[in-house]
Amino acid sequence: MVIKMKIRVVSSKDEIASLNPGESIIHLTFRPSNKDIFNLVKNCADLKAIHIPSSYKKTISEATEIFLSMQGIELLEGDVWGHRKDINEYSEIGSGIHDRIDALKSDGLSDEAIAERINKESRISKDLVKYILEEQKK
Repeated sequence: MVIKMKIRVVSSKDEIASLNPGESIIHLTFRPSNKDIFNLVKNCADLKAIHIPSSYKKTISEATEIFLSMQGIELLEGDVWGHRKDINEYSEIGSGIHDRIDALKSDGLSDEAIAERINKESRISKDLVKYILEEQKK
């Protein structure tokens, strides 16, 4: 049984200090500085992935990417479409997406092909789909 994947949406650097230390996936809607990333990693001990829009990912320094890699934290590219933070601070990947991924896997599609298909069908970023696929293998 697959549980919904919850992604904490953070829309300002001011929110970083008040995040739950148990957050595992965070989507940043602002352009983070190296200090913001460092504070995020420091405040969220269970952090496994940071999801940021493509335009922001291009501005992340190599030193920050190396730091995240050394911490075992994935840097994922993509947006959270249709999410209203004023209604819920979490975006959720429901069981329907997980079921669809399982169906495509049983059809023999590669991870890349699954990521492409899910991206087109649901606008979930390819990086996030690949992350889900990797998590399922663990």
